Amino acid sequence: MRISRTWSITLFLPFLICFILFLVLPLLYGLYISMHSWSVFGGNGGFVGLDNYTAILTPGNIYSNAFYLGLKNTLIFVAISVIPLVIISLGLALLVDSIPDKLKVYFRTIFFISYAVSVTAVSAIFKWLFTGNGGYVNNVLNTMGFSSINWLNEQPYAWVAILIATIWWTIGFNMILFINALDEVDQTMYEAASLDGANWWKKFSYITFPSIKGVFVFLTIVSVIASFNLYGQTLLITAGGPTQSTQSLIMIIQQMVFTQNNLGVGSAMAIVMGLIMVIIVATQYFYSFRNE
Repeated sequence: MRISRTWSITLFLPFLICFILFLVLPLLYGLYISMHSWSVFGGNGGFVGLDNYTAILTPGNIYSNAFYLGLKNTLIFVAISVIPLVIISLGLALLVDSIPDKLKVYFRTIFFISYAVSVTAVSAIFKWLFTGNGGYVNNVLNTMGFSSINWLNEQPYAWVAILIATIWWTIGFNMILFINALDEVDQTMYEAASLDGANWWKKFSYITFPSIKGVFVFLTIVSVIASFNLYGQTLLITAGGPTQSTQSLIMIIQQMVFTQNNLGVGSAMAIVMGLIMVIIVATQYFYSFRNE
C-alpha cells in the first residue's frame, strides 16, 4: 500500500511536535539558563557566559567538588550495573526461550511484573531487606551462622544493595526485548547446526548472538543511559550515604537547584552530564559496529 506525502506528514507531525516541545525546547532553555546567574525564586540575575561551566569544571571550589563527587559515584554505578543488567537478562531470556511455549507467557509475566513496581515501593522493600538491625538478609545470615553486615552504612555493601535492587527492578524490560529477538532467529539454522554436531556454545556463538547483536547493543546503550539517571534508589535506600559515596550526579543537580537555589550551575551540570553521556554512547555505538 502506498501512502501519500500528505498522510506521511500528518502521521509524522505529532511526533515531531512532541519531540520539539519536550526535548528540543527544554534543552535549549536549559542551555540558556546555564549561561545565566539564575535562581529558582529570584529569576534571571544576568548573563554570565561560561562562568558556570568554569566553576564546575575547575577543581578547587564547592561546585566542582560536588560535580566531580557526583560524577565519580555515577560512573561507579554505571561500571558495576551495565554488565549484570545485560548479561543476567540475556541469561534469563535464553532460559525462558528454552521452555515450552505454553509456559513462556507465565515466566515472562513473572519476570516483567517487577518492572511495573514504582521506585518508591522497590526502595522500601529493599531498604527493609538490607537494614542492618533486624533486616531480612541479616536475619538469614545470622541463622546460617554468619555475622550481620552493615549493608546501608558501609561500602562496598551499600553499592551491592543498590545494585541488587536495580537489577531486580529493571531486568524484566531487558529480558522481554531479548526474548522477542530470540523469537526472530531462524530455527532452521539450529537444525542445520545440530546435524553438523554443533554444541550449545557453538550455536550461541555463531547463530544466536550474531542474530540478536543489534538488540544486545541497543540494550547496552539503554542500560548505560538508565544507570546515568540513578536517583530514586540512592535517595530512598541510602540517602546518598555512607559519607556521600552513593550520591549520584542527578542528586547533586537536584540539591544545587532546589537546596542551594542555583539554577544556573545546576543547568550547567546537567548539560555537561548530557555531553558525557553522548560521548560514551557514541563510542559504544562506534566500537560495536566498526567492523560492519
